[in-house]
Amino acid sequence: MRFPNYFADAEKGFKDSKYVLFGVPYDETGSFRRGTKKAPHEIRQASWNFEPYDLLTGVDLRDVRLHDYGDLEIGAGDDPSRMKKEVKGFVHRILDNKKVPIAIGGEHTITVPIVGAFAEAEEDFVVVALDAHLDFKDVYENNPESHACVIRRLSEILGVENIAILGVRSGTREEFKEGEKSGLLYVNSFEMKQNGVKWAVKRVLQRFSGRKIYLTLDVDVIDPAYAPGVSTPEPFGISQFDVLECIKAFASHAVGMDIVEVCPPYDKGETSLLAAKIIRFAIGELWKHNP
Repeated sequence: MRFPNYFADAEKGFKDSKYVLFGVPYDETGSFRRGTKKAPHEIRQASWNFEPYDLLTGVDLRDVRLHDYGDLEIGAGDDPSRMKKEVKGFVHRILDNKKVPIAIGGEHTITVPIVGAFAEAEEDFVVVALDAHLDFKDVYENNPESHACVIRRLSEILGVENIAILGVRSGTREEFKEGEKSGLLYVNSFEMKQNGVKWAVKRVLQRFSGRKIYLTLDVDVIDPAYAPGVSTPEPFGISQFDVLECIKAFASHAVGMDIVEVCPPYDKGETSLLAAKIIRFAIGELWKHNP
């Protein structure tokens, strides 16, 4: 069965909305599996499985001023510069209209122009990433715009001191050395398992002391036992419940978010279902703090 190609319960028009969903079906630098460009459509389809009311947040999405703009016009083979121009321009439109962007990727490179738009709007904010990978490479496979370089590119926009990563468990020796030398805050998944997600979140909130947060969720942060359909799966991840705890903790500070790296060809829809449910939970938490 095929459902309408917009996110379930996103019934408001752009003008009347507070939260604007949009898809970025970009998948040109994947280093292991390809197919993340299919994620916006599959996540929207999965969203129709759920009731409007969310038990955990106590929010009925029919009450939320939520609009789904659809996908930005990103074509197969488009180079990163065109993708970044499209994304940055649209996020500027959202911010100019005092709305909150929620992006559905696509690969993780889409985060760079989103953050760039926030920075150009002179927002005082930090980035919190949930990610299995450090992504602090300067260049990967001769491409500085690779999804393996996202955190490095974000650090050039904001400064490394304004970035934190939770759930990390993969990276090169050089990445970890450079990250530690430059003061990058990261908490690995093994520390989170040993000390608890609340401990990890507290470290981030203490570091950033009430500042606004842009949240980027690479679904591969979740263990592949729960989220097998991602582009670069990495065992020993955090759980989907840990992700909810993180979102709940950061929601009162959040100015926008994205969810990236779901790769639908590599499972039977489980990961798209999980991503859709996480988005619904996140919207409810954000709405409670910023209706």
